[in-house]
Amino acid sequence: MHLEWARPGVLSATAHAFEFAALVAAARFVAESAPPEIPTEALEQLRQILHDYDTQALRLREAASPADGA
Repeated sequence: MHLEWARPGVLSATAHAFEFAALVAAARFVAESAPPEIPTEALEQLRQILHDYDTQALRLREAASPADGA
């Protein structure tokens, strides 16, 4: 995984699919079974991030993958 600053407050990440999948799986686990000490606002932010991820993942699935030669 490689991270760099794109601009203040914005990171650019390059990762293998399995690395990103592990992060998303951990986020889903927390969102679905969050302990009570996690603030409601933080949990809602996490759920919104996961929703945005799902939207973008669907967009990628609908587009040709690099393996398809497109």
